[in-house]
This record gives sequence, C-alpha cells and structure tokens, in this order.
Amino acid sequence: MIHAHVLQHMKGLDTRLTYHCIEHTMDVVKHSGRIALDEGINEKETYLLSIAALYHDTGFLYTYAGHEKRSCEIFIQDTSIFNFTEGEKNIIIELIMSTKVPQLPKNLLQKIICDADLDYLGRNDFTDIAERLRKEFLCYRIVANQEDWHNLQIRFLQKHQYHTNSSRLLREAFKKLNLAGIMEQ
Repeated sequence: MIHAHVLQHMKGLDTRLTYHCIEHTMDVVKHSGRIALDEGINEKETYLLSIAALYHDTGFLYTYAGHEKRSCEIFIQDTSIFNFTEGEKNIIIELIMSTKVPQLPKNLLQKIICDADLDYLGRNDFTDIAERLRKEFLCYRIVANQEDWHNLQIRFLQKHQYHTNSSRLLREAFKKLNLAGIMEQ
C-alpha cells in the first residue's frame, strides 16, 4: 500500500528529471534490500530502509536544491496514513537526509541507503544511467556543456567511496573501470 501511494505521487515528477525518476527510486529500493541482506540487517530495519528509499527523492516534486528536506516533510505528512512509531519516523528521516551529497552516513543503515543511491557507479549500466543524469543536469543548468559534465563525472567518481563492505566488494572494481572509461574520452 505504501509503495503504491508513493509511486502514485511520483508520477507527478517533472519529465526533465530523467535520472531522479521512478526508475531511480525503484533501483534504490531494490539495491538497499540487496545490500541490507548482504550486510545481515534484520527484516524490520530492512523495511525501514525500503520506506526511506521510496521517499528519498519525493522532494523533487517541489524543489531540486534541498530536495532531501522536502522529502522528509512529505514523509511526515504521509505518516498520518501509515502506522510508524516516533522512533521509526526518526530513523527514516535520518536515512533520507543521509543521501544528501556529499554523503556522510553515521551508521550501517545510512551507509546502506547511501550505497544503494549511488550503486550504479559500479555497474555495467553506468553509461546509460549517467547519460540520463547528464541530460537532467543540462536541463537544470547544473552543468553548461559536455566539458563541464565530463569534468564533474571524473571528480565525482574520484571522490566517491562505497561505505559498506558488500558494496566495496561488489562495485568498487567496476567503478574504477567506469572512471577509466570516462578519463579515456
């Protein structure tokens, strides 16, 4: 029920959001579950992760800059519909806020959602997903041209670190290959 509710809201996203879209949200939900399993997280905490992953980019419905805070506000508004304890609400809010770049996760659950949010950096579909982000950044004037985008990608990949052991093992080597591919361009 909560998944359908959030996804229905997200149908209202600006079509210029070619990266921060429903597909990205579902990717983060999927990979937060996988990483949680790999990291030995219990079922209840995995559920809280999935809710945070669902809501983490809903703020894009209203704003680009600072969307994480708006995502938390949307989640809080929706809690009247769904039954969460105050402690669970706080965990979910902290998880959403931890996805703000630069990511500075403070605990394992935050590390998991951060790694899920940027999981694609170390995958073989990186080029396709990065292209969607490039188009979005051009539309929103975050980058001015291909050269700006190219330099931003290199800097971001060089600075990025996966936070969980499982993501480092599964994604780090391929992320380095993706970086090498960009640097050759």
